[in-house]
Amino acid sequence: MTISESKHAESTDRLGIVKLLAGITLLVSLSWEIIAGDHRYLSMTYLTIQFFVCVIFLYDFLLRILQSEHRGRFFVRHLFYLLISIPYLTLISWTGVRMTHDWGILVGLVPMLRAFLAMFLIVEWMVRGKRGGRMRWLFAAYLFTVVVFTYVSALVFYDYEVLVNPKLEGFGNALWWAWMNVTTVGAEIFPVTAVGKVVCVLLPSLGMMFFPIFTTYILQEYMPQQSNPSSSTPSSSTSPASISPASSASSSPDVSTPAPPASSASGAGVPEV
Repeated sequence: MTISESKHAESTDRLGIVKLLAGITLLVSLSWEIIAGDHRYLSMTYLTIQFFVCVIFLYDFLLRILQSEHRGRFFVRHLFYLLISIPYLTLISWTGVRMTHDWGILVGLVPMLRAFLAMFLIVEWMVRGKRGGRMRWLFAAYLFTVVVFTYVSALVFYDYEVLVNPKLEGFGNALWWAWMNVTTVGAEIFPVTAVGKVVCVLLPSLGMMFFPIFTTYILQEYMPQQSNPSSSTPSSSTSPASISPASSASSSPDVSTPAPPASSASGAGVPEV
């Protein structure tokens, strides 16, 4: 690796850490906005934080496309990353349109998709250099996706249902509702808004879709250990290689020795072998 390539790798790793911190900051600000907000309008603090986080994501996209050898191909392949990195809430606020809290939360979830991709760096760090890396990576990604998606679903459900659902008393109930639905058990809190009903369908679907990954991981980790005793090799005392030629010769019958004559007690006319 040349010096320029090593510097490029170091800058990429540093930018990855910055994106990871930006994603965590965006998730914390979204949690604060929903739990402690007025559920009607977005605060200027949340809009400012989301704007700077989106700027970091856009800078990452611009830097990577400038370093790419085929910029047109890179732009086409990573167009989705560009679209989810745009600060839509800030652009709408610049037009003078006062967006309601409900629509603001939905639009604000778009950069969260980019933040999730940045947060996967911590999952890669958790499983890097360990035995069975591919399977551990899949299981860690599974846990990360389920936990984060369930938490964000609880935030969205609480924000849309807290003012109209009499059974929803706090965010703790929303978080309990989300975990009960992702395990396909269900809860006694029923959604009354359209967004809440959509989340109520997505959560058990996610749980059923990712449950085979958990089963596969358990089989991958523990089945080889249980099958080792049954697949043990025979001991050296009973192996064919340990039997000497002398012992094999002594144990085998001597075909050159004639058989004894037949007893008189046996019937006459029986031929000798």
